[in-house]
Amino acid sequence: MRIWKWPIFWLALGLLIGCGPKGNPPATLTLVPTLAAPTTTATPLPTLPPATATPPPTPTEIPLAARVNGQPIYLTDFEREVARAGDAVTPRQVLDAMIETVLLEQAAADAGVTVTDEQLDEIIQADVDAVGGREVFEARLASNNLTEEEYREKVRANLVAQRVQMQLPGEVPETLEHVHARHILVATQEEAEAILAQLRGGADFGTLAQTYSLDVSTRDTGGDLGFFPRGLLLAPELEEAAFALAPGQISEVVHSDLLGYHVVQVLEREERPVGEQETELLRANQIRRWRELLWAGATIEHFIEP
Repeated sequence: MRIWKWPIFWLALGLLIGCGPKGNPPATLTLVPTLAAPTTTATPLPTLPPATATPPPTPTEIPLAARVNGQPIYLTDFEREVARAGDAVTPRQVLDAMIETVLLEQAAADAGVTVTDEQLDEIIQADVDAVGGREVFEARLASNNLTEEEYREKVRANLVAQRVQMQLPGEVPETLEHVHARHILVATQEEAEAILAQLRGGADFGTLAQTYSLDVSTRDTGGDLGFFPRGLLLAPELEEAAFALAPGQISEVVHSDLLGYHVVQVLEREERPVGEQETELLRANQIRRWRELLWAGATIEHFIEP
C-alpha cells in the first residue's frame, strides 16, 4: 500500500469487552457512540515537556504493573485485563493500552476535559437498550468478566480520550503545497549508495525502482508516491527530504526509522486543494504524533516484563 495512504489505527484504550471466554464466540456490547463536540470550551492543551529519563522502579507495598507520572497501574488490574483479552492481544499490548489510557486521562485533566455522571448514565442506558435489556446486558458483562462499574469506567476513559483529542489545535487548511515525488526503498545504506551512484551516472530512476525497490505498493509505477502535502507521510524523514528538493532534484541517501533507506526524487511542486481523505489522514497523523509526545514526555516505570 502507498506509504502516505496508510490508515491510522490504535488499540481501543482497554475496551476489551469483545473477547469472550476461550473457546466461545465473543459476546459483544455496543461500543460507545460517536459524540458531538462538547458545548463547553475546554482549556487549551498544554505544551508537553521534553522526554525525561525513566528512573528504576522503587518497591511498593501493593504490587504494581507500571506507574505513569506517579500514577499506579495495579498488577491485579493488569492481570484481569490480560485474562479478559485472552489470545486477542499480547500482555505487552494490554499494558501499553493501559499506560496510554492513563496518559490520555492525565492530558484530559490538565486540559479541563471531563465527562459527567449524567452523560455516562445516558450512554450506559443506550447500551442496555441496544443489546435487548438489562438482563442481556448483565449476562454479557459477566461473560466478559466485567462488572458494570468496570464497564462504566472504560466508557468514561474512552469518552475522555475522544474529547481531549477533539481539543487538539491544528485545523487543516483548504489548500497546501504538495510535492509529487518518487522513491526507491532498500534495506541497507550500501545498497542505497550504489543506486544513487547509478542515478548520478545517468540511470533511469523508474527502471531502478522497478528493479530494486522494496516498496511493493509503488515499485511497479517506478516508485511514484503521487502528490502529498507536508504532514501526511508516516516516515517524516522521507517527507522532509522531499520538501527540501526542487523539481528534478534527487536526494542523498535518506534513512527512515520506520522503513529503511531511500533515494527520493521530486517531480513537481504546486499548491493544491486538500482532499477529504487527505484531511482525515493529516488529522489522524496530528493525533498520532501528539500521542507519541505524551509517551516521550512521561516518566513511566515498569514493574513487570509482560
